Amino acid sequence: MNKRIERWFSEISEKNLIYILSLLVGVLSGTAAFMLKNFIFYVSHFLTRHFKASHESYFYLAYPMIGILISLLIVKYVIKDDISHGISKILSVISKKGSQIKAHNMFSSMVTSGFTIGFGGSVGAESPIVYTGAAIGSNISRLFKLNQNQVRLLIGCGATGAIAGIFKAPIAGIMFTLEVLMLDLTMSSLIPLLISGITAATMAYFFMGDSVLLHFSIKNQFNYDNLPYYILLGILSGLISFYFTRTGMFVESNFKRIRNSYTKLIIGGISLGMMVFIFPSLWGEGYESIIKIFNGEGPDLLNNSVFFDWKSDPYVFLIILVAILMLKVVAMAITTTSGGVGGIFAPTLFMGAMGGYILSLALNTFFGLHLSYANFALAGMGALMAGVMHAPLLGIFLIAEITGGYQLLVPLIISATVAYVIATRFEPHSIYTKRLAELGDLVTHHKDKAAMHFMNVKELIETDFEILSPDLNLGQMTYFIARSKRDLFPVVDENGMMLGMIKLNDIRNLMFEQDLYEKISVSDLMYMPEFFISSKDSVEVVAEKFKSCGRYNLAVIDDGQYVGFISRARVFSVYRDTMADLSFE
Repeated sequence: MNKRIERWFSEISEKNLIYILSLLVGVLSGTAAFMLKNFIFYVSHFLTRHFKASHESYFYLAYPMIGILISLLIVKYVIKDDISHGISKILSVISKKGSQIKAHNMFSSMVTSGFTIGFGGSVGAESPIVYTGAAIGSNISRLFKLNQNQVRLLIGCGATGAIAGIFKAPIAGIMFTLEVLMLDLTMSSLIPLLISGITAATMAYFFMGDSVLLHFSIKNQFNYDNLPYYILLGILSGLISFYFTRTGMFVESNFKRIRNSYTKLIIGGISLGMMVFIFPSLWGEGYESIIKIFNGEGPDLLNNSVFFDWKSDPYVFLIILVAILMLKVVAMAITTTSGGVGGIFAPTLFMGAMGGYILSLALNTFFGLHLSYANFALAGMGALMAGVMHAPLLGIFLIAEITGGYQLLVPLIISATVAYVIATRFEPHSIYTKRLAELGDLVTHHKDKAAMHFMNVKELIETDFEILSPDLNLGQMTYFIARSKRDLFPVVDENGMMLGMIKLNDIRNLMFEQDLYEKISVSDLMYMPEFFISSKDSVEVVAEKFKSCGRYNLAVIDDGQYVGFISRARVFSVYRDTMADLSFE
């Protein structure tokens, strides 16, 4: 039976195999999204089902720590691997040749994030689901022994399927893969991504019917007179995006100073529990709060809160909303750094919705305007995704798909564009790529930089050169010249240290002066090159040195030891081959 299956697959063309596998990845990633979302819902519902809106619940103080503890124990004693920062991990895998995502990531992120979020951890489930989908794509590609380029494509299919399955938004899934994972868009990559995204969305419909995680029908159409306020929203969202990234990084870096994981758990768990107790809107992903804003139930954001009695005072209510907005990213960072598992996707949407709601509420309260809270919340969500993730198209298309149309397309484009411009002005890298950029492992949309990133300097080194001793005379040197196919001759001592080099063109005339054969030695003719390379240099550094010196060959010297030469022609040849390998065509 196995041989029959292998023979059947061997007869399938490479393109059709990718199509079949992208379909399989879509089915599995869409199913994974459904399973995790339901797991989180039922755990959270079970824990909070008896809470009364008008009374605070002291269970909020304990639940988040319990969820983080469960996740921490699973990671530490069962998985025994770091599964945090899922999206950054995917980017790291994509940026390295031969890298694969470990098999346990097909379930480990789901299980741990389910407990973290179900018990109130203030993070999102999207990153764990995307990591799960990417792991599914990676391990299926390993099973079928696909090449590195195809591995990257199936990882992208898994990520696309995950986002499409969560929100029933296949176009948003593709935008996520293109903008966040930075996969190149070609016809060869687009079709598998479409197949995976549509399949995952179909699986979501199969399991959940018409129910959607986030859905809203726009009741108030966009009014062009409100255009300046959407520009203002974009400015505000850009500043919030900068605050989001810097605050998240700050909290994380400070928690990293604590070495003991249980100390982190206690400090983080207590801090998070207190924040959730005071502001229950910080509980979990925050989608319930977003839906309340959509439905015009903003004051209900203070249900179960110690501030419940202040919900009718618009001025105090605004101050409390600002506090919730500012604390969400702190709660998110504490959750992940103290041992919980989750991502930034849902917190970004939450803060975007809150930012839009706060702005529209403030303008309506203080200036007597009649702006739509829901429309501004939606535009704020798209704008903050553009600012935090540096993914404006993702923000635009996700909001368009969850609203079932493009009625808000103009304000979405305006707010997202302004937020993106401002955010990138302050922070050139997204929260996902910042860590990789600091390590120099970021592969960007610039294919020339990506190609050089994948190239290895050691693979460019040529060693078929005749090595000369400094004690040789000119007559002895002609013997090496006669048998060499190259016009460069490194001069090396008995310890392998490079003393200099000789170019054939520099001594061509002397070769016919036989009376000088005994009088001139190699040490008289050699010179130490002004420019040279280390095998530890990046290809970008090598290319820059070739550009600055104008030479066609550069010596490779490590701590004075001769290694070989790198030629400009060799760099260009390998660069061209790498560019071809990176293409999905």
